[in-house]
Amino acid sequence: MHPQSDLEAQEAFKKTSLSWRGTAIPQELAGRPVEIWFQDEARVGQQGTLTRIWAKRGTRPRIRRDRRFTWAYLFGAICPARGTGAALVMPVVSIDAMNQHLAEISKCVSVSAIALLILDGAGWHSSPQLILPKNIVLMPLRPTRLS
Repeated sequence: MHPQSDLEAQEAFKKTSLSWRGTAIPQELAGRPVEIWFQDEARVGQQGTLTRIWAKRGTRPRIRRDRRFTWAYLFGAICPARGTGAALVMPVVSIDAMNQHLAEISKCVSVSAIALLILDGAGWHSSPQLILPKNIVLMPLRPTRLS
């Protein structure tokens, strides 16, 4: 537990977050079991570092530095209650990549259940071009106020 965490604020958040759950699920899906899923992306990769070489003391030899870099994006989602997840490694972050990730999550949701997918406010999470599977409901996190 973080030493500066506010336990009262955490309890208040837990009470109000349950009410969000009811408003996020459309009326036509109301009777189905609900799985809570969490989703995010991360960029991982490599970029060249400082170049060092052995040389005689007092000399400054020149050497070319490797300036190439590359990275990949990890899309991941998890349902802690079921202990299952879905992930993709993508070359870019885009609406198309998010659509592929939603399709992958959809395959991992229990039969007849709905995945309430909690995600942050990234632009590709709320695009009208998203193809939302029938068994996933998106629930964006509310912005938090920093004090």
